Amino acid sequence: MTAIKESSTLNANRENNKATCPISFVMSKIGGHWKPIILYHLMSGPKRYSELKKLIPAITEKMLIQHLKQMQQEDLVIRKAENIVPPFVTYSLSPEGEELRPILDAMVEWAFARDFFAA
Repeated sequence: MTAIKESSTLNANRENNKATCPISFVMSKIGGHWKPIILYHLMSGPKRYSELKKLIPAITEKMLIQHLKQMQQEDLVIRKAENIVPPFVTYSLSPEGEELRPILDAMVEWAFARDFFAA
């Protein structure tokens, strides 16, 4: 992921928009192609990294790791590592991530209402 200069005009505009527009704020947290998909799969319960990778075969390992870390930093996902050998790490929705459930459910309902899966 390319770093954006904190002093850049583009970054200042994004931060200003995030502070004044609720949609921009939400999109800054869960926007992009992969984050909603990862969150959707975590809605059914805690998953190991390998389980998420199998559920989302098109995602690269780098992107999955990167997005899990970002969502951890945003307090949407909880990473639980058990101190055993080999390491046992699970990812689950945090309470804040759980609050996104109605939004993700609405996205699913919207897709089904358009007979997306009938094709």
